[in-house]
Amino acid sequence: MLPADARIRSSRDFGAALKRGRRAARGGVVVHWAPERTDESTDEHHETTPSEAGANRPARAGFVVSKAVGNAVVRNKVKRRLRHAAAAELADWPAGTDVVVRATPKAAERDFDELHRDLAEAVKAARTAKGGRGRDQRGRP
Repeated sequence: MLPADARIRSSRDFGAALKRGRRAARGGVVVHWAPERTDESTDEHHETTPSEAGANRPARAGFVVSKAVGNAVVRNKVKRRLRHAAAAELADWPAGTDVVVRATPKAAERDFDELHRDLAEAVKAARTAKGGRGRDQRGRP
């Protein structure tokens, strides 16, 4: 099971990970990989909360399973499988990293082994992504 301190729970933390994270999709999941912030040039009026203190906390995972995936029974089954798969992968993630895993409707059709493989491949793709989101060499979208 995923330890309590390894879960993203607040809406603010989900939003931050989705906004600054690199995205990769594989099979039934979309992963938003948000490594620890290395730049200390944050807003001078903004205090760092414990949830933002990077290396002082373990890697965390959060899960988004919308109604498009299925009814409540199906959504909970998908979420349990994804939590279990993330717990197995968590040790390989750097401290302070936030990972949001979003299930697609295809996730309801996949068994645990397929979801685990999808998660591992999506995390690997997001971790190794170079550069910005879809920008050409001149910095234009």
